Amino acid sequence: MKNISFILLLLITSVSAQQHPRMIVTVGDINVMKSSIGKYPLFDKTFNEATVLVEAALAAPMDVPIPKDAAGYTHERHKQNYTEMQMAGLLFQITGKEKYARFVKQMLLKYAALYPTLGPHPAATSESSGKIFWQSLNESVWLVNTAQAYDCVYDAIPPAERNTIEKDLFRPMVKFFTVDQSSVFNRIHNHGTWMLAAVGMTGFALHDTNLVSMALYGTEKNKRGGFFNQLDLLFSPDGYYSEGAYYMRYALMPFYLFAQAVDNNRPDLSIFEYRNGILKKAVFAMLQLTYTAGQFIPFNDAMKEKTYLSPEVILALNIAYKKFKNDPSLLSIAREQNSVSLTGGGIDVARDVSYKKEITPFDYKSIELRDGANGDEGGVGLLRNGTSDDQMLLVMKYTGHGLSHGHFDKLSLVFYDQNREQLQDYGSARFVNVDPKYGGRYLPENKSFAMQTIAHNTVTVDEQSHYQGRISLSEKYHADRNFFSAGDKHLQVMSAKCSNAYAGVEMQRTVLMIQDSSIQKPLIVDIFKVDGNKEHTFDLPFYYMGQFIQSNIKYTAFSEQQKPLGSANGYQHLWKEAEATANGMVQFSWLSGNRFYSVSSAADSQTNVFLTRIGANDPDFNLRRDAAVILRKKSRSSVFASVIEPHGLWDGTIEISRNSSSSIANVTVAASDEQGTIVRIDWKPDHHWFVMVSNGSPSETAQHTMNVNGTVYSWIGNTAVQKH
Repeated sequence: MKNISFILLLLITSVSAQQHPRMIVTVGDINVMKSSIGKYPLFDKTFNEATVLVEAALAAPMDVPIPKDAAGYTHERHKQNYTEMQMAGLLFQITGKEKYARFVKQMLLKYAALYPTLGPHPAATSESSGKIFWQSLNESVWLVNTAQAYDCVYDAIPPAERNTIEKDLFRPMVKFFTVDQSSVFNRIHNHGTWMLAAVGMTGFALHDTNLVSMALYGTEKNKRGGFFNQLDLLFSPDGYYSEGAYYMRYALMPFYLFAQAVDNNRPDLSIFEYRNGILKKAVFAMLQLTYTAGQFIPFNDAMKEKTYLSPEVILALNIAYKKFKNDPSLLSIAREQNSVSLTGGGIDVARDVSYKKEITPFDYKSIELRDGANGDEGGVGLLRNGTSDDQMLLVMKYTGHGLSHGHFDKLSLVFYDQNREQLQDYGSARFVNVDPKYGGRYLPENKSFAMQTIAHNTVTVDEQSHYQGRISLSEKYHADRNFFSAGDKHLQVMSAKCSNAYAGVEMQRTVLMIQDSSIQKPLIVDIFKVDGNKEHTFDLPFYYMGQFIQSNIKYTAFSEQQKPLGSANGYQHLWKEAEATANGMVQFSWLSGNRFYSVSSAADSQTNVFLTRIGANDPDFNLRRDAAVILRKKSRSSVFASVIEPHGLWDGTIEISRNSSSSIANVTVAASDEQGTIVRIDWKPDHHWFVMVSNGSPSETAQHTMNVNGTVYSWIGNTAVQKH
C-alpha cells in the first residue's frame, strides 16, 4: 500500500511539473490575466495591440520563406513570424480560442519542413553563421520566442504533430547550437547568453532535463560554460555588465527570460537570489546608465536610438518589479514606457500604475559602477546635477575593454545637458536592419573609425590607438579607478588612471563638477595629466554637438580644399577644416538647444589646434558629419586643463540672446608634479579659483602642500577648490 501511494505521488508530481504553460507565464499568471481584462489600461493596451497584430497575421497568407538576405524581406519576415507566434501562443492561453493555437502549429510545421533543408545562410559572414538568419544570434532569438509559443500551445497540438515539430525543428536546431556552435554556446558574451537561454527554454518546453542542464552549466555540464558562469563573469558586484550599457539592455532580456523559466521550474535553484541578487542589481545599474530622457550612454558599440522604451527593458523591468517585491522606484520608468509585457510582472506593473496617483521619480544619482567579476577592473563614473527636466550628466569610462563590442577609449568623457549630448561618444557605425547599409550589420568604418581612440573624447598618443587598436591586447587590461566622491553636490569629482594603453605612458584624468551660487549652471573642470618616457604627440579632442559660434584663436580655414588629419587609426576619417597655433588659453563656443557652451583650455605656443569634421575617406557616406576641436601638444609630459562652461540663453522664437560669451578670462596650469596639479581659473572681471588635485595615492585625509612662485597652497584630501 505504501508503494502504491509513493507511485501515485510521483505521478501527481510529474503531471504538475509538466503542466503548460510552465515557462515565462504559468497557469496562475494566465488566470490573473483573464481576470484583469478591462481593469488596467496598460494591460488592456498591450493585450489589444497583441490581438490586432495576431489577427492581422491570421488574415494574411502565412509565409515561411527560404532565407536569402541579411536585413531585407526574408530576415524581417522570420522575425515577424516569431513575434506573431509568441503573441498568438499567449492569446490562446488568455482567450482559449483555438485559432491562435492552430496558427502557431501550422507555422511550426512549415518551419519543420524547411529547417532540415537549410545549410549555412547565404548572407553569412562569420563562423557564427545561422541557417534561418545570417548569424546564429538571430537564430537564438528566434528560438527564445518560439519556445515560448510552443510552451503555450503544447497541449493543443496532437502528439503526432508535436513529434514532427520536435524531431524536424527543435531537436536539429538545438543540436546545431550545442554541437556545431558550441564555441558560441559556451562563450561569455551576449551571443552565448541568447543561445543558452534558447536551448534551456526549449528544454523546459520539451521536458528535456539534459538540455536544461547544458544551459545551466555548459555543454560539458562542468560549469565552465552556462548560465551560472555567465552570471558570475559578465556582471560586476555592482551589476555593471561588461559589454556596456547598450548591450546590457539587449542581454538582460535572455537573462531575465531564462531566469523566469528557471524560477518557475527549478525554484530550488533560487536563481533571482543568486550572487546576492545580481539580476536585481543589473536592472538598476542598467537604468542608471541612461540619461533622464531614457537614452543609453552610447559608449562601446552602441546605437543612440535605443532608450529604456525598448521592449527588452520593458520585459526585464516587469519581471523585476514582481520578483523584487514591487519596488516603487521602477514605476516612474514603467509609466514613461507606457507599455507592459504579457507576463505576471506586467500585470503587477499595470495594476500599480493605474492605482497609484503619486509615483516617485526614479532616483537618478551620481554613482560609480565597478567593472569586472570581482569589481576590480575599473568602472564607469557618473556625476549628475539638477532635476530630470534640466539635468547635467558627466560620464567617464575607465572599464575593461568590453569583449568584442568594446572601443579603445580609456578615460573618455561624455557630457549631457538639456536632454541631449553636448560632448558626444560616437557610438557604433551601423544602421541596424537597414539592408542597403551593409545588410544592417556593422559598417567597415566601425573598426576604422568608431572603435579608434581619436573618435572619443580622450587622449591619443602618437596617432596610435590605445593597445595598438588590438582587441586581443586590450582585453588583457583595464583602467583603474583613482577616487570618486559625490556626497557634496557643490563639489563632485571622479578620477581614474591608465598605465597600460601605451608603453611608457601614464595617464590620469580627474573631472570635477562644481556648483556655485555665482554661476548659472555647474562648471566642469577637466584635468588630464599625461606622462611619457620620451617626447610624444598628445591629441585631445572635444566632439561637441551644436553650431560652432566663436573662438579666440586665429585659425586658418581650409574652405576651398581639405585634407585628412592623418592616414590611419581613425585620423584618415577626419577632415582638417582649420588649424591654428595657440597663444595662451584656447577657447571655443557652440550653441545647442537654448544654451551656449564654451570650452576654455590652458595652452601655450607649443599647442596646435585643429577644427575637424568626420567624413574623410568615406565614399559611401556611412559616417555622421560631426565636428570636433582637437588640442595637440608635443612634449614628454603634459597637462590638458579645460573648463567646460554652460552659459547664457538663446530663444530663436522671440529673438533673445543673452550671455553668449564665456565668463572665463583665462585657464592656466599653475603647477604640476608627482604630488599634485594646481589649475588657476580667472573669471571676468576680477576673481579667480584654484583647483587642486592630488596625483599620488588617493586619500581623503592626506595633507598636500605645493609652492607656486612663492605662494604656498595647502589642501587635505584628493581635491580642493579655493576661491579668491
